[in-house]
Parts: sequence; C-alpha cells; structure tokens
Amino acid sequence: MERLFAAPVPLPATVPRSVCSESCPSGYRQAAMEGKPACCFDCILCSQGEIADNESVRCLPCPEDQWSNEKHDRCVPKGIDVLSYEEALGLILTITAAFLTALTASVLCVFIKYRDTTIVKANNRGLSFALLLSLIFCFLCTFVFVGSPRKFTCMLRQTVFGIVFSISVSSVLAKTIVVVTAFKATNPNSRARKWLGSKTPWSIVVSCSLAQVLICVIWLLTSPPFPELNTKSSKEKIIFACNEGDTIFFYCMLGYMGLLATVSFVVAFLSRNLPGRFNEAKLITFSMLVFVSVWISFIPAYLSTRGKYMVAVEVFAILCSSAGLLGCIFFPKCYIILLKPTNNNKLYLVGKLRSIK
Repeated sequence: MERLFAAPVPLPATVPRSVCSESCPSGYRQAAMEGKPACCFDCILCSQGEIADNESVRCLPCPEDQWSNEKHDRCVPKGIDVLSYEEALGLILTITAAFLTALTASVLCVFIKYRDTTIVKANNRGLSFALLLSLIFCFLCTFVFVGSPRKFTCMLRQTVFGIVFSISVSSVLAKTIVVVTAFKATNPNSRARKWLGSKTPWSIVVSCSLAQVLICVIWLLTSPPFPELNTKSSKEKIIFACNEGDTIFFYCMLGYMGLLATVSFVVAFLSRNLPGRFNEAKLITFSMLVFVSVWISFIPAYLSTRGKYMVAVEVFAILCSSAGLLGCIFFPKCYIILLKPTNNNKLYLVGKLRSIK
C-alpha cells in the first residue's frame, strides 16, 4: 500500500532538447551534413521557381505558369510581359508615333498647297506625294505593335510594315533613278530620254513593291504569325507576343527591304555631285545612310532582347528610319518653301545651276 501512494517523481523544469538540428523554416530545404547523424542537417534556401515547407527534404518546382514568391514558401501566378499602352515605354512610343504622323501629314499638306511651285515640281511631286503617304502609314503601323497581340494584329504587324516600307524605299529609289537619268539625258539625242516618261518611276515603285507583297502573301498562306503565351523564354514572366511562324519569311522580308535601301543608297551616293538645287541625290544619300544604319543596328539588338523589349526595339527602328527619310528629304524643301519663298522660283534655281557649272 505504501508503494501505491508513493510520491510522484518530479518532472524536469524544462523539456530536454535534441542535439540534432531544428526544423528548417519554410522556403528552405534540408541538406545532410557529412559525417554527422541523419538528424543533423543544414538549411539551404530554395532556388528561384521552387518552394518548400518547414519539413521538406527537397524543394518542389512551381508549375510553368507560376513562380515562387520572395519567401519561397508558395507559388504565385507569373506576370504577363507585353508592351501595353498603360506603361511608360508603350506610351512614349505611341506619343512619338502620333507626333511624327501629324508632322508628316503637315508636310504633305504643305507640298499639296505649293504643288505648282518650282521646288516641288522639280523633285517629281507625284513620287513625293507617294513617299509622304507611305511614311504616314509607316508611322501608323507602329500602333499595331503596341497592346496585347491578337490573331489579326499578329498577321498585320510584319506584313504591313514590310509592304509599306518597301513602297517608301521604292519611291526613294525611283526618285533617285529619275534624277540621275534626267541629268544623263540633257542631250536631245540621248537614249536615256525615253526613260523620263511618267510611267517609268511608277513602274519602279510597283515592280519593287510587288516582290515584297509576294513574300508576305506566301508567308501568310504557309506559316502565318499567331499570338503565343511563352512560358519558356523567361522564368519569371509569361511573354505574351506574336510568334512569327516561319522566321525565314521574316528575314526574307527584312533582307529584301535592305536590298532596296542599299541600291538606293549606292545610286544616290554615286550621283551626289549633281547640282543640289535640281535633284535630291545628296539628301537621299543622307536619308539612306540613316535608314541602313538604323536597320543594321536593329538586327543584333532585336536578337539579344526578349518580350516587350524586342517589340519596342522594332518599333524604335521603324520610327527612327521613317523619321530619317522624312527629315533628310523633305525638311530642306519645307525650309525653302516656308522660310525662303524668294528662292522657290525657276530663275533662282537656274542661276544656282549655272554657278555650279
């Protein structure tokens, strides 16, 4: 009976602690320590895109459309990477494109108003109107690149850009060839005079542009661009962009445009010493130099970027090259038309020609 009512054994004041490691906090995995018991381990933070709870031996990867939070204890949806109107970059490009469109339209209005003046007529006003209209569409096509991609906009982006730019460069090439031919055909018996008809420049524009149209039509029929949610190119974001389909057609389109620009530059450069008041050879040389330089710089920049910055690089190249054509070819003429109207007459131009000769 005494044993039954013996005093209880007193419990220790504190619970004994194990000599092993404590549990790792959430976001860390257990890593065994070499030469130590199995209960001894280090806590190592999970890598980006992986999570773990406080008892995990290893980290678990998040699904493709999710990413780990800062604590690496749960997966959160990835952000969508797209060049939109709401962010600063997209807004700046949009405002710039709108301003340049309005500026080009203003230059076109000036040329239409003063279409019967000497300087407008001397530089083939028909081609000037065509070039200004195509430049307006070049600036406008940048709006298709901003915003969330859709099937229709993806099909329009590169094809419209390629066709409109080919028309612009073809117009420049036609202006250059007509100018050179005009100075080679000063002799009434020259065979080059038969190339000075009104059909010649438009034949150049149409034939050169049709080749680009053919490339784009085959592209759309065989492997058209389409919108795509890309979860592999970037680990932290989902890239929402246009998949160009068969990239061979994309580079064929760029290559053909580059060929036209190169031919225009070479022809204009070789004829740069012709009288400056009667032709645009020097102006075209500078404009094509800017154009070619922009697109040569575009290719490595385009290939080295991803997501919205890739789209922004292309939009920037479109704006810069179009602005180069507008500024180099038309601003000097607008200066004479608006600020030096006394120089916008045949006698002044003939005098300049004679002084050069």
